[in-house]
Amino acid sequence: MSEPRPAALIPARRAPARARPGWSWHHPATRARVWQLLALLGVVALLGWLVYNTQANMAARGIRSGWDFLRQTAGFDIGEQPIVFESTDTYLRAFVVGLLNTLRVALAGIVLSTLLGALVGVGRFSRNLPVRALCRGYVELFRNVPLLVQLLVWYLLLVEYLPDTTEAWTWGQSVFLSKSGLVLPFPVHGADGWHWSVPVIDGFAIDGGAALSPEFLAVLAGLTFYTAAFIAEVVRAGIAAVPRGQIEAAQSIALSRWQTLRLVTGPQALRVMAPPLTNQYLNLTKNSSLAVAVGYPDLVSIANTSLNQTGRALECIAIVMLVYLTLSLATALLMGRLDQRDLARQEP
Repeated sequence: MSEPRPAALIPARRAPARARPGWSWHHPATRARVWQLLALLGVVALLGWLVYNTQANMAARGIRSGWDFLRQTAGFDIGEQPIVFESTDTYLRAFVVGLLNTLRVALAGIVLSTLLGALVGVGRFSRNLPVRALCRGYVELFRNVPLLVQLLVWYLLLVEYLPDTTEAWTWGQSVFLSKSGLVLPFPVHGADGWHWSVPVIDGFAIDGGAALSPEFLAVLAGLTFYTAAFIAEVVRAGIAAVPRGQIEAAQSIALSRWQTLRLVTGPQALRVMAPPLTNQYLNLTKNSSLAVAVGYPDLVSIANTSLNQTGRALECIAIVMLVYLTLSLATALLMGRLDQRDLARQEP
């Protein structure tokens, strides 16, 4: 009688290979692909018909179309210029200036609203009753007042109730706030290298430094305070979602409230907060289009001016839609990558 072979020497049996689904109409996967292809062709055909019909109607009414206007001279000035722009430049450069203005106020608003919203959200858990009441009152006030109204209020405060340039409020003899805006020290590059350009009052104007216009400040303040109210609720909900046992475990090893927030509840709350935070960042970027109400030359304002001068309504609206779609998708992609990296870092 032969001895049984050790288990390690017994060759493992291979699982039978699954047969790949063929292109049979009776197979569900085949039918799904066919219907998806037909749906895609239908959407493409519908878009093609809409484009053709729109062009035909515009041609019948003598309305010009095309993208050649982007190479034409703009013929108007822009008050806020992240890059040099003159009235003799093209419409394309004007759109670039508007895009940079939108990015500037949106990025600054995201940073400031995140900091303020996190502070208010954490303040909702304070043991001090007045602090909790103040944080809750802030959320209820700024969240329930329309953003457009807040923009108009901020602009009114900046251009009507601030002092004139000659009587500007001063902090440290280098920061000036007046009806002309906020002027700050700014690093500039000269022949001898980088140095600080410090603003000084010279007669009826302020020379040097970097100036932030009242329009920019109004839009930034409106977006920041409005979005921070929603971010505060996101932070509060994220912290409240952490199981109570985690906090009790942190207290059992004598961690302070700040250490518990930084080491225990904060990292766990970020998993819950990431998706709604992304939505708030997207809303802030899209809400920046309301800047046209206070005269800030963002992308929408440039598009309106270009539309009125050239009559290319379809093209100008398409540019605005494409830019905001690209910004929204880029923001969602970036936040998704950051969330995945944070999850991978926290996994054991």
